[in-house]
Amino acid sequence: MCTVCGCSAGQTLQRDDHAHSHGHEQDHPAGHAHSHLPGNRTIPDHSHGDHASHTPDYLHYGMGPAHAHASGMSQERMIRIEQEILGKNNRYAQENRNYFSLHGILALNLVSSPGSGKTTLLVNTIRMLAPGIAISVIEGDQQTSRDADRIRSTGAPAIQINTGKGCHLDACMVGEAVTQLSLPDNSMLMIENVGNLVCPAAFDLGEAHKVVILSVTEGEEKPLKYPDMFYASDLMILNKTDLLPYLDFNTEKCISYARQINPDLQVLRLSATTGEGMQNWTDWLAGRLSAIRQSPRTGPG
Repeated sequence: MCTVCGCSAGQTLQRDDHAHSHGHEQDHPAGHAHSHLPGNRTIPDHSHGDHASHTPDYLHYGMGPAHAHASGMSQERMIRIEQEILGKNNRYAQENRNYFSLHGILALNLVSSPGSGKTTLLVNTIRMLAPGIAISVIEGDQQTSRDADRIRSTGAPAIQINTGKGCHLDACMVGEAVTQLSLPDNSMLMIENVGNLVCPAAFDLGEAHKVVILSVTEGEEKPLKYPDMFYASDLMILNKTDLLPYLDFNTEKCISYARQINPDLQVLRLSATTGEGMQNWTDWLAGRLSAIRQSPRTGPG
């Protein structure tokens, strides 16, 4: 795993010098009081008001300069590793973006938590747009090829990326998958990222747009709990709207929360299962593809 994710260590993904590095430096961010626990573990003291003299009821590990915590690693080292990882990733992302631009390809990065309905959305999108628009798919999951198999059943080409313990796709993975897919010019590439509302927000894949899918079964407060993803996205799809009569979900409040994070965020409401609202989504796609096709072809061949 990469330090940038704020998750536990366990995996290195690399191409040439593209690596997720790990190190251990014992340090604590300045400005934080800590309570000591057995085994030399510490917790930051974020007590509130009258509770200051009692057991803290609120622990916030995102308050330092790195906005994350890794046991045994200083904030400064975390920032340095993050800059190195994202710098390398961004160079690969720019290579991908140049390729997409040169060939008139609309690339979208679909991000969400597990179970939001991304794959169902993709399957029905392909069925609505084919054969007039060629769509290829990159599927990201930790294990299995089940989602890629579902996509291929529509007749669309798909390649599965299994990340193992990895919690997101990176630009290097996408670039290698693109070489296997042989994407046609003037087509769409849908990248279904690993189900995760945290780590994929930081990694540019070379896409034209991040599209965050939020199921109404997940709760209206998700944009506030996972702000980075909604800030990084251009479009939010509220999926499974056919279930609204059976849920305590305030659609307007959810959209308001999302636009507190990203005032420019576009929103579409739909049900990928029933088809309600899907035409607005396919119209959005067709409009973006038309703009790509009309843009000057730039980037190295």
